[in-house]
Amino acid sequence: MAESGYLTNQFLIAMPTLLDPHFFHSVAYICEHNQHGAMAIIINQPVDLTVGELMEQMDKHPPHNVITERPVFRGGPVEVERGFVLHQSGGDTWESSLPVTDQIALTSSNDIITAMAEGRGPENSLVALGYAGWGAGQLEAEIRANAWLNAPADSKILFNTDVSERWEAAAALIGIDIHLLTGDAGHA
Repeated sequence: MAESGYLTNQFLIAMPTLLDPHFFHSVAYICEHNQHGAMAIIINQPVDLTVGELMEQMDKHPPHNVITERPVFRGGPVEVERGFVLHQSGGDTWESSLPVTDQIALTSSNDIITAMAEGRGPENSLVALGYAGWGAGQLEAEIRANAWLNAPADSKILFNTDVSERWEAAAALIGIDIHLLTGDAGHA
């Protein structure tokens, strides 16, 4: 675990033995973790929807560009009808933002989608529907039960690594070939 005991700004990497369909082979970015629980966005489960199609559904009519072709992600099984934008912060302020670090924030207000549709949004972003949440002590218990690995987050993996490579790339951050792991772990 991180030095503070909390895992904000870390990747959660599903162990190969985690068979829950919501989290199978997933990588989640932890946006908040404290004594009350944890919140994360899954960053490697695209849904059959592009950012441009989502914008159209919101009655935004963006010009066709790189952002509109990006996939929307299934951020987790909680509040799946709610949209979240995980993005690099760059001095802009949005109506409803959670700063994760000095460089990364999670925004849930429509003003960021409007700005993105108008070409004024953050350069690096990931749009997700829903989030993953854990109650107090729940995530820690799952990590102790060998359901998850954690690794320091890397913005390159978050925003620029091919979606199909994120699970392996996140594990590689801590020197692990995820395909060589089993569910058996030793405890001293």
